[in-house]
Amino acid sequence: MDGFKGRVIKDPVRNSLQIRLSLWLSAVIVLIAIVAGTFAFFNAKGEANELQDDTLRQVASLFDEHHLPLPAPGTRRVLSEEEEDSRVVVQQLKRNDATTADVDMAIPGLPDSLADGLQTVTAEDEDYRVLVKTLSNGARIAVSQETDIRNEIARASALRTLLPFLVLVPVLLVVVSVLVRHMFKLIAELSREIDQREDHELHPIKPESLPTEIRPFLVAINRLLGRVAQSMDAQRRFVADAAHELRSPLTALSLQAERLGTAPMSDTAQERLAALRGGIQRTRQLLDQLLTLARVQDAAHAQTETTPVQQIFRRVLEDLLPLAEAKNIDIGVVGETEAEVHMHPAELHILLKNLVDNAIRYTPAGGRIDLSVACEPDAVTVVIEDTGPGIPEHERDRVFDPFYRVLGSDETGSGLGLSIVQAIVGRARAKIALEEADALTHSGLRVRITFLHS
Repeated sequence: MDGFKGRVIKDPVRNSLQIRLSLWLSAVIVLIAIVAGTFAFFNAKGEANELQDDTLRQVASLFDEHHLPLPAPGTRRVLSEEEEDSRVVVQQLKRNDATTADVDMAIPGLPDSLADGLQTVTAEDEDYRVLVKTLSNGARIAVSQETDIRNEIARASALRTLLPFLVLVPVLLVVVSVLVRHMFKLIAELSREIDQREDHELHPIKPESLPTEIRPFLVAINRLLGRVAQSMDAQRRFVADAAHELRSPLTALSLQAERLGTAPMSDTAQERLAALRGGIQRTRQLLDQLLTLARVQDAAHAQTETTPVQQIFRRVLEDLLPLAEAKNIDIGVVGETEAEVHMHPAELHILLKNLVDNAIRYTPAGGRIDLSVACEPDAVTVVIEDTGPGIPEHERDRVFDPFYRVLGSDETGSGLGLSIVQAIVGRARAKIALEEADALTHSGLRVRITFLHS
């Protein structure tokens, strides 16, 4: 199990469905954007070149239809000289009988024998896109444009078609990430809700608000929770039934021991009989605590009452005052602050009685035990403080385990008292903390129970 958890922690990307889904969707979006962008770029570039070819055709038509003055044969006329990047050159191709004047003004190396139509011509190491047309008056003109200029215009036009992709792709990646996180938010909330449950909260999970794909998984979890609840109920019933059934024979043994005590016997027999009575009494206390633990762990027990703490303090002191007086322990309530907690009176009585009983057992003769309650805006805090030896810090978590007892203690007990306390505290959604009562001498125990307002 530890190795599996280690692999999960070391490779969170591989084991996170949310991250994997986001990465795959992002990769698909980027791939589609690259393919679509490439297609759009070359398509726009081709259309830009076609548009410039149409421009050459329109210029040639203007000279033919509107009889614009032609440049002298062998010379050229530059259109749009102010915009060099888009300039178009018109020149009249020389006839056989034409003069050679101003030949240097024509495009050098452009042959007069070019056929009519669009063509790419290389002249003096320069490429030109040339449209040759014979006009209605018999003159032949060449409308040309440098291919470098044409390509630059086409590339600029094609790059402008990529701007939407450059803007939309990052936006889509962010949207995908947000949507995936939102879709998995319900699962994260469900995990937090389950993680915050107490051990006894085994009620089914409601799948109505979750996606359909997850519901079969939740149904399986609910079935498992049902089986666990049945198993725990059977375990509690067994403990309660066994403890209840054992009370009758123990009562009979106790009565027989009492009758035996009235019979004449030696001092040794009397000592052994006293030990037998002590064992029977401890066993009866263990059975009582087992029954109490089974009752407080019963999840069906409702918590619908508010109970005043001072009232329960008085009941606990009435029950345990003889034990405290027998050890000459000063026990009492500090302050008169009254507060109410949301808990059944019987459970609060069991809770405080177990804590005070433990304090009396472990506090030396002549010690002191103080009970107090403090009411805060958002919580009620009950404190039981004694002058006993306290509990070592490394054992403060272990003492809540059933049947666990601190080593070196001479007090008799079953080790169930604090387990019962923890069960009740968990049912009430309260918090319990064990602290040193005296930080200077590192002695004493302060039990602090905090009941949060619901």
